[in-house]
Amino acid sequence: MNLEEYRKHGKEMVDYIADYLENIRSRRVYPAVSPGYLRNVLPASAPVDGETWDDIFADIERCIMPGVTHWQSPHMHAYFPALNSPASMLGDMLADAINCIGFTWASSPACTELEMIVMNWLGKMLGLPEEFLHRPGVNGGGGVIQTTASEATLISLLAARTRAIRDVQESEPDQTAAEINSRLVAYCSDQAHSSVEKAGLIGLVKMRYVESDADLSMRGEALEEALARDRADGLLPFFVCATLGTTGACSFDNLKEIGPICERNGLWLHIDAAYAGSAFVCPEFRGWLQGVEYANSFAFNPSKWLMVHFDCTAMWVKNSQALHRTFNVDPLYLKHENSGLAIDYMHWQIPLSKRFRALKLWFVIRNYGITGLQKHIREGVRLAQKFEALVLADPRFEIPATRHLGLVVFRLRGDNSWTERLLKKMNSCGRVHCAPAALHGKYVIRFSVTSTNTTSEDILKDWAEIRNTANEILGDSSGSPVRARVPLAGKSQGELRQVQPV
Repeated sequence: MNLEEYRKHGKEMVDYIADYLENIRSRRVYPAVSPGYLRNVLPASAPVDGETWDDIFADIERCIMPGVTHWQSPHMHAYFPALNSPASMLGDMLADAINCIGFTWASSPACTELEMIVMNWLGKMLGLPEEFLHRPGVNGGGGVIQTTASEATLISLLAARTRAIRDVQESEPDQTAAEINSRLVAYCSDQAHSSVEKAGLIGLVKMRYVESDADLSMRGEALEEALARDRADGLLPFFVCATLGTTGACSFDNLKEIGPICERNGLWLHIDAAYAGSAFVCPEFRGWLQGVEYANSFAFNPSKWLMVHFDCTAMWVKNSQALHRTFNVDPLYLKHENSGLAIDYMHWQIPLSKRFRALKLWFVIRNYGITGLQKHIREGVRLAQKFEALVLADPRFEIPATRHLGLVVFRLRGDNSWTERLLKKMNSCGRVHCAPAALHGKYVIRFSVTSTNTTSEDILKDWAEIRNTANEILGDSSGSPVRARVPLAGKSQGELRQVQPV
């Protein structure tokens, strides 16, 4: 394909993508295929000679789309959002054409400097402390775009490990790094994402899961008790991962209690706000950020709720030297005349190379503006409130954890098996897609408002599907979907209705 053909087919692809997103409601949200389906339609070996673009293009619908779970569908509620937007897609189109590998400032100055600027924009939009921002002439904190929140957690844990080993060796120089590492303990809530556990496995450190309270929150007292027990056993606490917006129920660890404990005990505090971080562009949701000033690192995913498509994780640190000490490599072929004078992001991350991700983030922030992004977040919260009201109006269902932001967890009252059967039957039909979670022994269904196209009518249609499926499961075909009145405006955090787990 030459550039003239690329002009023609590129326009065709843009039209195809626009049609796909515009008409996504017509597609079954969850595919009706079995493992190995693609082996039956694609050849076992690559073609010897090149094929025409028309043949390749035809195979998108013939081969690929039948096996796609449509994450942009208004009826996709299984996971947290993985949104895109036209501005974001155009940003990556340009980034892919430039295709720079931004490991150092010299490898593409615009790649590094735009990332610094948009990360400062974003940090200010969230209300993060100034210590997390890039500041000219100040060697301190700053922001960096990582691939995933999982990677941000791992990077923070590894940096904290380096710091802890160094601190011990200053007072106990005879201790080897391996000996110290064997005694290190990291902490997180029992509601934390599985990626925190994986970070501990990779870092070869013990991971302690602190039991959450009735609101599924890690509290200071429980953390202090865990620290005391481990110290009594000769272990070395060094790292705490607090979650703002857990995967299971979008619960929030108590930073106001955890932060001072970490500061007193010299523990690295990392905040994983993968989903909920986007909501902090709205001032009314920043109550959960109280205590962020105690954190050493903070990360969230614009690629979830902020309409910047995957991958794009925003991470800030207060002390970038902690990352340098962990990831610094300095071969001659990576040196340049401005080494030490400009940021080289290869020292802030695990991979050497970096994509030009800042372009799509820059495009989205400029295209929507702060007010446009706030409107988008508030609409998602409003729709979740509407779904919550529908569930509460049906006495067969319960909501066992407080609804926060755009996630509602619900279940059929009674034994877990009823809810499990309900979810399996719902998903097998393919018209609505949800995922399970376990909350203190209760099997629940997660319903997350994920699509930029979701309307009140979509919520009513999905609730009708859920309710009718429950009728089949329970052997009750009576009744019709309930229309409940819900407030149009989002409630502030202090006004959120408290639903105690039962």
